[in-house]
Amino acid sequence: MNEHEQTKHHGPGYGLFIAVWAALMVLTAITVEVSTIHLGFLNVVSAMTIASIKASLVVFFFMHLKYENRTLKTMVLVAFVILAIFIGFTFFDTANR
Repeated sequence: MNEHEQTKHHGPGYGLFIAVWAALMVLTAITVEVSTIHLGFLNVVSAMTIASIKASLVVFFFMHLKYENRTLKTMVLVAFVILAIFIGFTFFDTANR
């Protein structure tokens, strides 16, 4: 193996990771700003929506799910849907107290 083949980088470049990190920072700033506005029950909905987007970015890019096969992606999606259902039922319970 020559030197060029040993240093060849496979997968996404650092630019993509920096862009995803920047998006996560922007979404964090949006979360902080939205939390200062009184929206009632929509505060929880907006916080969970932004958190879901941030989690998706982490899972797809930093955990490399984007480059996995369809079966694994489907299994992770099913797990997230089940988690969302359980969290949703928890919020329905606390909203009715």
